[in-house]
Amino acid sequence: MLSGMYIHIPFCLNKCNYCDFLSFKSTDEEREKYVAALINEINMYPKFPLETVYFGGGTPSLLTPEQVSRILNNLNIKNNAEITLEVNPKTVTLEKFKLFKKAGINRVSIGIQSFNDELLKTLGRLHSSSEGEEAFYFARKAGFDNISLDLMFSLPNQTLKDLKSDLNRLFSLRPEHFSIYSLIWEEGTDFFSKLEAGIYKETDNDLEASMYELIIDEAQKNGYIHYEISNFCLPEKRAIHNTKYWKNEEYLGIGIGASGYYQDVRYKNVLKIPEYYAKISDNVKPILEEEFVDSDEKEIYEYILGLRIIPDGIIPKGKYIDLCNNLVDEGFLIKNNFRYILSKKGILMANDVFSKFI
Repeated sequence: MLSGMYIHIPFCLNKCNYCDFLSFKSTDEEREKYVAALINEINMYPKFPLETVYFGGGTPSLLTPEQVSRILNNLNIKNNAEITLEVNPKTVTLEKFKLFKKAGINRVSIGIQSFNDELLKTLGRLHSSSEGEEAFYFARKAGFDNISLDLMFSLPNQTLKDLKSDLNRLFSLRPEHFSIYSLIWEEGTDFFSKLEAGIYKETDNDLEASMYELIIDEAQKNGYIHYEISNFCLPEKRAIHNTKYWKNEEYLGIGIGASGYYQDVRYKNVLKIPEYYAKISDNVKPILEEEFVDSDEKEIYEYILGLRIIPDGIIPKGKYIDLCNNLVDEGFLIKNNFRYILSKKGILMANDVFSKFI
C-alpha cells in the first residue's frame, strides 16, 4: 500500500548558479497562499497511513514551523514515521530548528554543498562554510538525531585536495547520512552560460571518477555504508523515504512540479504557479502528465532502481537472468546467491549498466 508523500516547496532566497530546479523567490503572503493550496491538494487524495513525508524544494525551511505543522496536521501519519525537511543554512536558527522539531519534523537534510568558501561563492550559495557548520550544530542542539548533509563535487576548478578537505570537514561533524552529487551542466543556468563562453570547463572524466572513488573510500574508512549510488549512511540510518523510490514503491507527489506514482500511474504536476492555483481552486488535481506503468515496464523499473541500492541488488527473472550473468562476466555485477549487485566497476559506470535493461 502507498505509504510515502513528497511535498514540493518551490521557494528559494535566490537561484543558485547551477540550479535548474523549479524554484523562485516569494513573499510571506505567497508562501501562505501556497500552503493553503497544498492542503487542498492533499485533501483530494485518500488519507493513506504514511510512513514517510519528505518536504523538498526549493527551500522548505523558508516555511514557518506553524505552516509545516498545519500541513502535517492534514495527514494521517503513522507512529515513528520519518518526516524530513530540506534546509538551507541561511534560513534557520536554533529556535527555528526547535520549533520544526515540535511541529513534527524528525529528520533534516542540510544543503551544505561545500565547506570551501570560494566554491560556495562560485555556486551562488548565500551561506558561508561556518554558517553551514553552525546550521548542523543548531540542528543537533535542537535534538535532531537524524541529520543528512548534501555535498557537491566535480565543481569548476575543484581539485582532489579541495574535495578531501570537504570530506574531512563533513566526517568531523559525523552526520547520520550524507548525499553526494556531481555537477550537472543544465541549459539555462548561469553555469551553462559560462561553460559555453569558455569561462568554465567540464571536469575531466578521469578526475571526476577519481573524486567519486575518493568519496567512497573515505566514507568507508569513516564507518559509512555506501548503500545507494549517491548516498551514504551510518548503520541503520538509510533514508527511508528515498528508499521507497529505489524499491519502486508508490508515493504521492504534492505541490507544483511534484512527481508521484499512484495506482500504477507515474504523474507530474503542473509547472506554473497560476495554473496550479487555478486547478486547486476548481478542486481538480493539478496533474500535467500521466504515464501508465504496465507489468513489463514495472519490472524494468524494479531492476534499474533496485540496482541503485548497492548492498541489496536485484533478483532477476526470465530473460533478465541471462542479461545479469553477462554483466557479471563483463565485471559490472557480482552474483551473491540469487542476488546481483553492482561491482565497483558497475558503480562507476552505473548509467551504462542501467541502459542494458531498457
